[in-house]
Amino acid sequence: MSFRPFSLLLAALLALAAAPAPAVQPDEMLPDRGLEMRARGLSRELRCMVCQNQSIDDSDAPLARDLRILVRERLRAGDSDGQVLEFLTARYGDFVLLKPRFAWHTAVLWVAPPALLGAGAIALLLVARRRRSAVAGAEGARLSAAEEARLAELTGARD
Repeated sequence: MSFRPFSLLLAALLALAAAPAPAVQPDEMLPDRGLEMRARGLSRELRCMVCQNQSIDDSDAPLARDLRILVRERLRAGDSDGQVLEFLTARYGDFVLLKPRFAWHTAVLWVAPPALLGAGAIALLLVARRRRSAVAGAEGARLSAAEEARLAELTGARD
């Protein structure tokens, strides 16, 4: 009996179990499919204030559920996606957005990673250039007659 098919089946089942499942409950869903799709899209952009590392679409926290319901209420009331996001950021601040907007107070979040990457690339180029010049300088340097004699003396002593 081979365990290979069993282990492959077990691995597939574990992979499916590990996939994040949306936390949206059936009683939260809107009957209008278009509104529901908009609500799901917005829910993926909003941070769960409890979990802080998940969207409210993926979180089972009670506050995330409340936010999902609030998003759906605002959409039913006729708000656009932008108006819903504005309402939530006015109430909870920019932290509620998983991808913060570019503003003066979030500039470090947007500018620092590329700046650090650029500084690292420049540092690597400088180190590589310095090593190349050191190797080229070492190859071009000749020993004096006294140094050659001393080297011959030292290497001859080891034989």
